[in-house]
This record gives sequence, structure tokens and C-alpha cells, in this order.
Amino acid sequence: MSKTNAHPPHPVEFEPEFADGLRDIFEDKIVFNRVLGLQVLGIKPDRVTGRITMKPELIGHFLHNRVHGGVVSAALDAMGGLACVAAIGGRHMDEPPQQRLQRFSKLGTIDLRIDYLRPCVGTHFDLTAEVLRLGSRVANTRMEFRAADGKLLCTGAGAYIVS
Repeated sequence: MSKTNAHPPHPVEFEPEFADGLRDIFEDKIVFNRVLGLQVLGIKPDRVTGRITMKPELIGHFLHNRVHGGVVSAALDAMGGLACVAAIGGRHMDEPPQQRLQRFSKLGTIDLRIDYLRPCVGTHFDLTAEVLRLGSRVANTRMEFRAADGKLLCTGAGAYIVS
């Protein structure tokens, strides 16, 4: 196949309007994410990244200053959902950014599994998520929760309804 007939690759970056809209939804409009202090650092069609800075309200074990398991679960669930919306946005680049943002309203968690590998202690935690499969109705994701030094603390797998 000649270069002129090849399909163009997915864009490396979304338009600012789309990326800023997703950040607004996931950082501010989803109030519980605001309570967690979830910050969206990067949004690409194939991977999203975020961060949670440790604060006293997130402590689950007061003697060790460990993050509560529910914080980990909620944060990874949010990142899995964000990855789904980003993947859908990448699939529908022919639509205007606002129309792609409306697709978020159809998203819901079907199944979520979290593996707690190590105690979550630190100043902040970095989160990543990617879509393994994006079907017409269901998306499957893989997520990671890492310490500030990059050590893998928890992993997650999620299934989301996307239609």
C-alpha cells in the first residue's frame, strides 16, 4: 500500500477543548473525585494518567498512614472510566469535541477488580489506565496505582458499559 492510500494514525493529542472538558468532568463535576483530590495529568486515546496527593482524609489505617482501600478502588475505577471515554473519543475524531464529551453520559461500571499488592503509603500516588478492548457495548480496562517512586502498589481491571 502506498503512503497516499494509508489511513492516517490516531492523533497523539486531543484538542484542548476535549481534553479540558474531560478534566472538568473527572476533576470537578464528579464530586467524589474532587474529595479524593484526583488530578488528571494526561489524556490520550490509548492511555490516561492521574495523581492523588496524600491528605489526612484519605487515611485508612491511622497507625501507618496508609491510604484507605476504598480510595484506591474509587480512584482506579475513575481512571478506568476516563480511559474508556478517551478511547471512545479517539474512535470518533470525526465528531466535534462537545459531541464526544456527551458520550460520557452512557458510561457505567459493570465489574471492578482491585488487587492490593503493597501498603499504600507516600506523599502522592500516580495512576494509569488503558483500554484493553473497546467494543460497541462494553470496554475492558487495566489500571495501576503506583507510589511516588514508581513502585507498583495496586492493580485493577474493570469492565464498563459504553453504550
